[in-house]
Amino acid sequence: MPWGSNVTAAWKTYKKGAFFGNPCYTQIHPTCIPVSGDHQSKLTLMSESLRNDGRIWVPKKLEDAKAIREGKLKPTAIKEEDRDYYLERRYPAFGNLVPRDVASRAAKERCDAGFGVNKTGQAVYLDYASAIERYGKGKAKMMNLTNPSHEEILKLGKEAVKEKYGNLFQMYEKIVDENPYETPMMIYPAVHYTMGGLWVDYNLMTTIPGCYALGEANFSDHGANRLGASALMQGLADGYFVIPYTIGEYLADEIRTGKIPTNTSEFDQAEKEVENRISQLLNNKGKHSVDYFHKKLGKIMWDECGMARNKAGLEKAIQEITALRKAFWQDVNVPGTSDSINPELEKAMRVADFIELGELMCRDALHRNESCGGHFREEYQEDGETLRDDEHFKYVVAWEFKGVDAEPVLNKEDLVYENIKIAARNYK
Repeated sequence: MPWGSNVTAAWKTYKKGAFFGNPCYTQIHPTCIPVSGDHQSKLTLMSESLRNDGRIWVPKKLEDAKAIREGKLKPTAIKEEDRDYYLERRYPAFGNLVPRDVASRAAKERCDAGFGVNKTGQAVYLDYASAIERYGKGKAKMMNLTNPSHEEILKLGKEAVKEKYGNLFQMYEKIVDENPYETPMMIYPAVHYTMGGLWVDYNLMTTIPGCYALGEANFSDHGANRLGASALMQGLADGYFVIPYTIGEYLADEIRTGKIPTNTSEFDQAEKEVENRISQLLNNKGKHSVDYFHKKLGKIMWDECGMARNKAGLEKAIQEITALRKAFWQDVNVPGTSDSINPELEKAMRVADFIELGELMCRDALHRNESCGGHFREEYQEDGETLRDDEHFKYVVAWEFKGVDAEPVLNKEDLVYENIKIAARNYK
């Protein structure tokens, strides 16, 4: 599943010759519990279903937002006319139900403009007050209550919301220590995961003959617009419908191939490379922990290759990640040994892969001079909406590894549409 996955298997395959497709596309989840300081390593994802009924807003006045951040003003004290329901204002046809990337960028824009509502300035409100009242009135009507009081309506509404979202509200209250039935929830976007992955053909085979990549390890179904549940869809489609036939097709030509021996120079070399990598990490005795480098990488990626990117930021990110990669191998400190369970060693090997993937993501984002779905370049927009360039970028990028310190080779697979006419989306 996406929350328990990492790039290691795909990345090792990429470094052995498999092409890596479309790494720049990144899904941003707009409904997360915001950071409360610089001590957090990741955000807690809330369900996107919360946007079905909640209304998203920030104060209209900068002074109100500042007062809220300083703890001098409660959100419930902000009058209705002083609230900016910015998604409903910008996208009246879709309101709070605009796609994830649109909702995320809109929240970032409001917070960057100074209207953020938590101490860090990186939060907007997801308010259930109107939903509670609406559900309460509906429930009272179903119960044939005549002239119910406002208190009765609110009680019924909270019961209805609890039935639908109770576990999410409980989770929020435990983390934030605020009652979301009484005070608007605070949310902010967070990176979900990269939509890119190993390039595969229609049989799910990588560019390495006989090496297949299923599910989210490959790039095939994500494209630029990964929507909710496509992770499930891709696992089901690849595992149930495709791979049982395609592997058989490949193996049909290999039926006379005998048992492949493992006592070959290739196996010996692969084993030696892993042993050397582990030995270097354990014997490095540097000054900084694995988490130190992981957090630095995350900050670079969030700032320069997150919801919005630009040429200068991406060029800066590539330089910073290259320097971070070299510093990691020179100065990381991994305690423990290799002959027992060692979570820090495992984490170090993951972070080493993350650093290299981060660099490739930035290179891909720098190359793609357009905005489309999960890739938003600030130079390519029109009134805040994505500005695609189908004339020059209607292709899949498949990167080819040429060495850790060498630039990867860019290969292109043209996208040919025979049955549909592609068109840029606009939700305004």
